[in-house]
Amino acid sequence: MAAAVGRREPRLRPRQPGVSMQRYVAFLRGVSPMNCKMPELKRCFEAAGFVDVKTLLSSGNVAFSAEPQAVPALERIAEEAMEKHLGKRFMTIVRPSSFLQSLVERAPFSEFALPANAKPVVTFLLRPYAGEELMLPLEHEQAAILKLEGTEAFCAYVPHEKGPVFMALLEKTFGKQITTRTLDTVRKCAAA
Repeated sequence: MAAAVGRREPRLRPRQPGVSMQRYVAFLRGVSPMNCKMPELKRCFEAAGFVDVKTLLSSGNVAFSAEPQAVPALERIAEEAMEKHLGKRFMTIVRPSSFLQSLVERAPFSEFALPANAKPVVTFLLRPYAGEELMLPLEHEQAAILKLEGTEAFCAYVPHEKGPVFMALLEKTFGKQITTRTLDTVRKCAAA
């Protein structure tokens, strides 16, 4: 009987001489200080072969550098590394830092008259929305999906005594393969 072949360590392909590194940010869904410690998450990404790894804000934001690769490959590598080193997998959505910087610089909420106490948020979709045509804005209990561009939805909400009701609107519209960050968090991650 042949010996079982072990699973290969999830890692990036070997560095190619002369190829420059690119900066990325991984947004993990469902991470909190209660279910994932940031130093462990950082070590996990480093074990996968990512370099210059920084975790931000204890909510599943990881900035890292890697040779340019297709985003789905980076997402898979990160998720497999978490499963191996943390014993759990968090859905991961990766965006190049340069993309996030351009998103922040173009002030995507400037065209909307938001209430003074509204929180602008960006919802990252794992893959482009393929559902029925959306008639935007979609509103529910002081939360609104204002616009959708590719794999990013721009939303705003007013904090509510019922908690994060805006998340119910987002999940009803886009499903659960999403993760949401405030515009301020996106700004911090883009600069990391």
